[in-house]
Amino acid sequence: MSSRISVILPAFNEEQSIGLVLDDLPKDRLHQIIVVDNRSTDATAEVARGHGATVVSEPRRGYGSACLKGIAALDHPDIVVFLDADYSDYPEEIDLLVQPIEAGEQDFVLGSRMLLKESRRALLPQARYGNKLAVFLIQLFFGHRYTDLGPFRAIRYSSLMKIGMQDTNFGWTVEMQIKAVKNKLRILEVPVRYRWRVGVSKITGTISGTFKAGTKIIYTIFKYLLT
Repeated sequence: MSSRISVILPAFNEEQSIGLVLDDLPKDRLHQIIVVDNRSTDATAEVARGHGATVVSEPRRGYGSACLKGIAALDHPDIVVFLDADYSDYPEEIDLLVQPIEAGEQDFVLGSRMLLKESRRALLPQARYGNKLAVFLIQLFFGHRYTDLGPFRAIRYSSLMKIGMQDTNFGWTVEMQIKAVKNKLRILEVPVRYRWRVGVSKITGTISGTFKAGTKIIYTIFKYLLT
């Protein structure tokens, strides 16, 4: 029996890209596609519905808030995939992340943008340096070597429920990775392709966004070091 795979796409003002992402997903493999409209002011929700996604609304701004809303809308899948809505990831590579979990070998699979040279080039310098610092601190304090905080990731549903995600904004990705280690999940990184996103990044594309994200990521690392 095939796995029930649900995909969650947090989206804020991604009307130009969301249709491209949804069109490239292998829909015949998927149980559920949830786009979380994070208070968009454009036609993101309408475009997503037009491309076959289930759209839920999260008025509280924040990447983590959108992910949590998507989790609340899940229909008891076996595996949950998180994917950005800006078309920087390659949705057709979803099997690279899902197959090790389906095979019973892993609980959490992270798509790393740092393992392929062409993928690293598509990351802004501040994102590359921030990633290096964050994964260095995770290895130093928690003993697991990651290479990336990539948004393209798959996790066994039961493991997702076990780790109890809480962060409502920039600390979401690093919280999941730290909790995966602390809860002794079987973790794998796989290389994924990455390209320049459609539009301007709301985080690393601005000085204030970069500072806020970096500060929250470092705060989250030390928070879980002390708990």
